[in-house]
Amino acid sequence: MQNSGFTLWFTGLSGAGKSTLAQHLAPILRERGCKVEVLDGDEVRENLSKGLGFSKEDRDTNIRRIGYVANLLSRNGCCAITAAISPYAEIRREVRELTTASFVEVYVRAPLAVVEERDTKGLYKKARAGIIKNFTGISDPYEEPEQAEVVVDTGEETVEQSAGRILSYLEERGLLAAN
Repeated sequence: MQNSGFTLWFTGLSGAGKSTLAQHLAPILRERGCKVEVLDGDEVRENLSKGLGFSKEDRDTNIRRIGYVANLLSRNGCCAITAAISPYAEIRREVRELTTASFVEVYVRAPLAVVEERDTKGLYKKARAGIIKNFTGISDPYEEPEQAEVVVDTGEETVEQSAGRILSYLEERGLLAAN
């Protein structure tokens, strides 16, 4: 049984595949002996950060809350997988520095054209029309990670390929026993 916890911090544009990857990886990690909790950005916003808007201050508060919970979980032997846009480099760095267990930043990269094509909720269309303000990647910045431990390109890779690369990294770093 895996005893040491860690945080897998997925960051990327809306529609890049963060939640899809998290949901794909969770059962695999459980099968391999990890206790796993997924902190999905939309669910956390609904249950832990209700009432916060999309100003930089509110976004930072939301990410701090996710980071706090992820740290609690990971320091107690759980694999905490976060799937939130977390658009600002400074707050991601802050969360990394406050995390006491291993922290693995995974940049889930996908070109804007790809995420707009995947836009099942119509958010990008509304943002481009000016209906949604402060939308990451359109009217609000996304600061790409400069030193993510793992970069997956979901515009080019399948979910299985991206997940395989993440699992390989965890194995190489001794965070997950080789299968």
